[in-house]
Amino acid sequence: MDKNSIIAIVLSSLVLIGSFFIQSKYIAPKKQAQAEAQAAELQAKKELEKEKVKAENEMISASFAEETSSTDENISVKEYVITTKKAKVVFTNKGGDVTSYRLLEHKDKETGEGVEMAMNISDYNKAFTTTFGGFDGAVLDDVFNVSMKDSKTILFYRDYEIKDSDGKPHKFTFGKKYSFADDDYAFKLEISVLSKEENNKLDLGGSAYSIRTSPQIGPKYDKKNRYEVRQFLALNGGKKIRKGISDKVYEMGNLEWAGTGGKYFTMLIKPVAPLTMNTSVKAISEKGETTQVMLSRKAITEKNVNDVYYIYVGPRQEAELIKYNDQTKNAWGLTNTRFNMALQSSGLFAPIERILKWSLDKIHGPVGNWGVSIIILTLILKIILFPLNKNQAVGSLKMQELQPRMKEVQEKYKNDQAKLGAEMQKLYKEVGYNPMSGCLPMIVQMFILFAMYNVFNNYFEFRGASFVAGWIDDLSTGDSIWTWNKAIPFVSGFTMNNLRLLPFIYTISQLLNGKITQFGNPGAASTQGQMKMMTYGMPIMFFFLFYNVPSGLLLYWTTSNILQIGQQIVINSVMKKKRKEMAEKKPVNANELKFKGGKKKTR
Repeated sequence: MDKNSIIAIVLSSLVLIGSFFIQSKYIAPKKQAQAEAQAAELQAKKELEKEKVKAENEMISASFAEETSSTDENISVKEYVITTKKAKVVFTNKGGDVTSYRLLEHKDKETGEGVEMAMNISDYNKAFTTTFGGFDGAVLDDVFNVSMKDSKTILFYRDYEIKDSDGKPHKFTFGKKYSFADDDYAFKLEISVLSKEENNKLDLGGSAYSIRTSPQIGPKYDKKNRYEVRQFLALNGGKKIRKGISDKVYEMGNLEWAGTGGKYFTMLIKPVAPLTMNTSVKAISEKGETTQVMLSRKAITEKNVNDVYYIYVGPRQEAELIKYNDQTKNAWGLTNTRFNMALQSSGLFAPIERILKWSLDKIHGPVGNWGVSIIILTLILKIILFPLNKNQAVGSLKMQELQPRMKEVQEKYKNDQAKLGAEMQKLYKEVGYNPMSGCLPMIVQMFILFAMYNVFNNYFEFRGASFVAGWIDDLSTGDSIWTWNKAIPFVSGFTMNNLRLLPFIYTISQLLNGKITQFGNPGAASTQGQMKMMTYGMPIMFFFLFYNVPSGLLLYWTTSNILQIGQQIVINSVMKKKRKEMAEKKPVNANELKFKGGKKKTR
């Protein structure tokens, strides 16, 4: 072992020993101190929340006791309706549950009525059904007394005597109070337990009660429709949780809020005092029929308890969800709920999505038609990307110019890959060619396409947005000029029950685009088989893959193809002159390959 190696080993050892010493002496205690500080902060927050809840409970209990003083043992099952500008909600006093929750401002295309957010209900599983104890407790389906102080508030209550986990009986009044604001998608749900004894206890296996969201949200969910989704959504410690449904059960710890979401609508439930209530969450899915969240509240030992939940039932739309981060923008004074984290996101493409959405919004303002806005945005993108496409064409010509010399170099250095690579780089540098110039336009356009797909698939503003009445009535779904009842199977996993015109227009435009691009690149004859696949095979394959995609996406891609055809015709004309010069063996300087009126710059 030489001297340098020994020195290197010694120095490396010293660095390792030093790093361990520094970490153990300074970094580890710092992390431990941070953890202790966070734990202390959480405990202080919990104590503060507990005191606040206790004070509020004492205040509410007197009002609740007065409101529930009148009871009727011979009540019959009845329905009650509360209507706001946003929703029409139907209640039953059997369990104090919701049997229908229609969003009045958003129509279901199949029924023509407001979107139903309380779907697939049954006698034992309705929206906001409660049970005593944990998730598997018996459903409360007793007939409740009802009190309505005004047209936007309804209270269901009933006296109970049950035995807790110790086998001791406890008497209390159980209440569910729904309060609505006229112009808000969220409502307040209060669960009250008022003891009729000095000491209260509601403890069934560690839980007091559980509450469920709707068994399924609307519109009607079809698992076979790959463009519709159902998801479990939650926020825990500022971290977003989003899980797809696959007939699984998810159980999670104490959460800030939880709920379910579809492509365009969502239902979220937020406990006001999650630390005090120590709510746990269970999300279940059964064959697509049920996509439901259940919240279980820890055992109650206080005499009187009034738990408050805020529940959002409405569009999965940023403009609405973000209102609950600012107390001045919603009827309940809620702040920093971060409901907007329930929005769909596309990770890597999210920044591009935001730019595209912002651009579409700005264009739509004066235009007033989302389809026209898509066409204008596509034109703007084409203009922005034209320099890249121009460079790609110039690069293609330079490569053709280099072909004879490249073959010589490849033959000369075929047994020396390192030397071959170096010589090839010299050739590229000599004519000013960058190999990435051919890939970059394609990469950029693919990124935009993926972002566009997510925009058209999730952007709420496209739902029900018409481009051409009678043809493209909804940019969020496929266009249709003729519909039939029985789906026709074509290839594996592909069926047709609508005759769509836009996919045919798209395919024709894609074929023409490929053909014109091929005309502009006669040097591709050596790869004729691959070119045929790209020119004919890919568009036909995409026809089936994209037959049922949102029409907004196909409108973008078709417009892009048509503009690309015009752009390619111009490029082909210029490149034809350049090739003629090369064929006549006139010296062509790389710096002269510019697009200035289609003429070569002369000295």
